[in-house]
Amino acid sequence: MTSSKPYLLRALYEWILDNDLTPHVIVDAGATDVVVPPQAIQDGRVVLNVSPSATRDLAMENDAVSFHARFGGASREVWLPMHAVLAIYARENGQGMMFAENGDTPPESPDDPDPDDRPKGPKLRVIK
Repeated sequence: MTSSKPYLLRALYEWILDNDLTPHVIVDAGATDVVVPPQAIQDGRVVLNVSPSATRDLAMENDAVSFHARFGGASREVWLPMHAVLAIYARENGQGMMFAENGDTPPESPDDPDPDDRPKGPKLRVIK
């Protein structure tokens, strides 16, 4: 299956805007292929305002977020691969979601799991 992160990111972005708040994303600036102005990086992370008034040509695709924004008065292109996006939240109240830093890769499972180690959950049966 594809990652749910881009779908959740887009949904939360719309939810934040629908509530008249300002969406911000937190990005791992050290991740591969991240393109942000160096002056925006603090402690290896970047916090970016992604509201419609702060961005131009915003595109939230399944593989990356891209847009143009002004930094120090100069328009710069920003490219955020989806694996580098760590969180989205509303600036005014902090509501949003943190994503697992390695959430795009599922945990490894053993080749032959022991049947006794399987979770014991409810069992469904058909009643006529």
